[in-house]
Amino acid sequence: MNFRSLFGFFSSDLAIDLGTANTLVYAKGRGIVVNEPSIVALQKTTKKVLAVGHEAKEMLGRTPADIVAVKPMKDGVIADFDVTEVMLKYFIKQAHSRNHLLSPCIVIGIPAEITQVEKRAVQESALRAKASEVYLVEQAMVAAIGAGLPITEACGNMIIDIGGGTTDIAVISLSGIVYSRSVRVAGNEMDEAIIQYIKRKHNLLIGERSAEMIKIQLGSAAPLERPLTMEIKGRNLIEGVPKTVTVTDEEIREALGESISIIINAIKVALERTPPELSADIMDRGIVLTGGGALLKKFDKRLSDETGLPCFIAEDPLSSVVLGTSKMLYDMKLLRRICVP
Repeated sequence: MNFRSLFGFFSSDLAIDLGTANTLVYAKGRGIVVNEPSIVALQKTTKKVLAVGHEAKEMLGRTPADIVAVKPMKDGVIADFDVTEVMLKYFIKQAHSRNHLLSPCIVIGIPAEITQVEKRAVQESALRAKASEVYLVEQAMVAAIGAGLPITEACGNMIIDIGGGTTDIAVISLSGIVYSRSVRVAGNEMDEAIIQYIKRKHNLLIGERSAEMIKIQLGSAAPLERPLTMEIKGRNLIEGVPKTVTVTDEEIREALGESISIIINAIKVALERTPPELSADIMDRGIVLTGGGALLKKFDKRLSDETGLPCFIAEDPLSSVVLGTSKMLYDMKLLRRICVP
């Protein structure tokens, strides 16, 4: 693998967090230049691209029959190859201020347990989107770097990255992953759980955007100091007419219960499989949470109560992966050690 060409200090080099929910792009020397939803709006018959990112998200659930809003990433991996390529091209062009001539070297964060076929799909999508070289790094590792953990030292660091499609769990020491696991339960699964719960409990059909809004405003992993309520609008499944109902934080906590339990159980398994010396380090240092799911109210408290370990939310949980990935653009030695073959 030719690392030298990656570090010709081209100003076009990019670090990308290709997420199920959002894609973030860091341009070398300029910082984060793109932070948009991973959504593309297409004309159904002609497959013509109508909008990408924020503009396409506004169309979710509101498009006429001939327009479809597609999420090309599912569970942290590519579900629609062609649409991902279109989306990457758009974001790369945006990062380069629409300069078509640049062929950047790109470092991309990927979930821990993806298959060789899925890895190749990510690489090929980036290459077809005009990248000159593509390097893949594990999301949990770069999230730890982005969260400022001392991953090169001989001590145990535990990171949990709860994204849109996957929750990545890793124990890291001496720039290596001692244990890693990726569970395909995260933010999107929580949104779906809310949709199903409201359908079952209130006979009300709501869309993805409404479910996400409810999760952000009412979602919690443990009881809150003061109860919260929210009015939600949707379609009554019995009468078929628009209707408004009021939901409480307790109901949403019940809706999210299973998803939260799956994530916490996976973290407990990781702790059980961690070598004793590193376990002692994690006891002292605690568990660091990153990703959008880390912002779920009281998740850190619930995890701390269930594991008996201190839990901390990273300073900028939504950008940890892309900030960690961006450090690879400046550190050839570290990239060589941690990139995925």
